[in-house]
Amino acid sequence: MNPASCARFPRHRNMLYGRSLAAQRVNIMAAARKVVEISIGATELAQLQSIARSRTEPASRVERARILLRYHADPSSYAVGMAVGVTHQTVQRCVARANRFGIMAALDDSPRPGREREITTEARTWLVSLACRKAKDLGYPHELWTTRLLARHARDHGPAAGHVCLARVAQGTVCKILAAQALKPHKVRYYLERRDQAFEAKMAEVLCVYQEVAVLRAVEPASANPQDKAGSSVAIISYDEKPGIQAITNTAPDLPPVAGQHPSVARDHEYKRHGTLSLLAGIDLVTAKVHACVEDRHRSREFIGFLKKLDAAYPASTAIKVILDNHSAHVSKETNTWLAGQRDGRFSFVFTPKHGSWLNLVEGFFSKMARSVLRCIRVASKAELKQRILAYLDDLNREPVVHTWTYKMKPAA
Repeated sequence: MNPASCARFPRHRNMLYGRSLAAQRVNIMAAARKVVEISIGATELAQLQSIARSRTEPASRVERARILLRYHADPSSYAVGMAVGVTHQTVQRCVARANRFGIMAALDDSPRPGREREITTEARTWLVSLACRKAKDLGYPHELWTTRLLARHARDHGPAAGHVCLARVAQGTVCKILAAQALKPHKVRYYLERRDQAFEAKMAEVLCVYQEVAVLRAVEPASANPQDKAGSSVAIISYDEKPGIQAITNTAPDLPPVAGQHPSVARDHEYKRHGTLSLLAGIDLVTAKVHACVEDRHRSREFIGFLKKLDAAYPASTAIKVILDNHSAHVSKETNTWLAGQRDGRFSFVFTPKHGSWLNLVEGFFSKMARSVLRCIRVASKAELKQRILAYLDDLNREPVVHTWTYKMKPAA
């Protein structure tokens, strides 16, 4: 039946349209949904779940991880797209990439087909080797490179070195080249060189003394009265000086904290100096008592004064072993002359290796004191500073805290 006759007979036209719609429904029902299977292992599943919850991963990786997780649970592009907030075509592309490149590789973008790099590999290597040298070695007044100076040097001297591609290199490009090699030529990271040839032997000697302390403490229980331990045959003292303690006073009064308004103490930036003091301190590693002197300086005579204080603090039969560093006052002629006048075995010194004063336990005590007492201290005079330091030490000696060292006599395997 042609269209013209359908126009004349509406009943026949409706029958024709009905047959056409029925045929379309049959064709739709005949086209089964195409499901693309993806295989996700246990490790990959855990990684995807971690990325999907991440707040630091790029948004694109988080979105693709969510797509793959939902598709793994329900392989429907339309349902996954509705849940994640993307089109079903995006879901299909992500699933196809997972099948082609792998689950984790599907989270990243493919390389773009942009133009080739203008800066060659040889030019990058030359620039990196240049960054590993000092700027002053190439005639600059700068000690270290800045990225701006390095980029300028590359533009000026790169073409002459055979790298024409560096003639217009930008500072940002230099930063990217250095970042790819994890180079930071503008920064300095300090280290401590071991200049003592007998470092290991001296360190072992100090550690053996700490082991001796552990034996003495095991023999004399910690519950014993510290005053009774003073009669021990051996006293082991960890000694050092803390010079340059500043006596600083405010030029304006401190403002106290106010609840709900000012959370901390307010202090004027200006201050006045009254000079410095030196703390000479030694800790008895068995009793934990602190012996100390506060002096204006820390010369041989002050050190001898401290030794005299130790001599008066222990019975004449006690051998006093002192762990200390290689300061000139400890080995001076004046000190040795005084020691020669003492009875044999009264004093013995155990020196830490050069650049190894960190082996001395008293350094930890000084660190704690600096953080808890000296960090923000303000005084009206040096006399007040001395009085407050001695008051702090007296407070410590009321309830002594034993200092210990975690040491290893043998290197770790």
